[in-house]
Amino acid sequence: MRQSIIANLTSKDDKFACAFADKIISESRETDEWYEYFDDFAGLLDYPKSLVRNRILYILAVNARWDDENRFDSVMPAFLAHITDEKPITARQCIKALAQVGQAKPQYIPMILSALQDADLSKYKDSMRPLIEKDIAETEKILTQSV
Repeated sequence: MRQSIIANLTSKDDKFACAFADKIISESRETDEWYEYFDDFAGLLDYPKSLVRNRILYILAVNARWDDENRFDSVMPAFLAHITDEKPITARQCIKALAQVGQAKPQYIPMILSALQDADLSKYKDSMRPLIEKDIAETEKILTQSV
């Protein structure tokens, strides 16, 4: 089962993999049935393909609400590293997903806000940087209202 879940999320058929991830995300909003695979999902955070990283960021974020075991503690540094992912789209996905993480796990809000403020965005093209800055501002607003 675990192998097939990982295989589905990392499938070369991006349409299929995206639909599978959407199913996990949707179901995870209602139930903790996917939380048991949290560590498996976390193992894909640094996957070479950015589309896989994008999906995993959202899957982990939506499952943060079920994280009574505080497994997110060990994932947070790797998750935060994607604020400045090599791919600007993945950076944006991470920043947006962090709002959900902070709302589910308020103890992480100071760490998230600090990482967002310290993010060096200089490597991104001028066309992408303002979008990332806007995402950061929106996530900061959501998280400061959550406190």
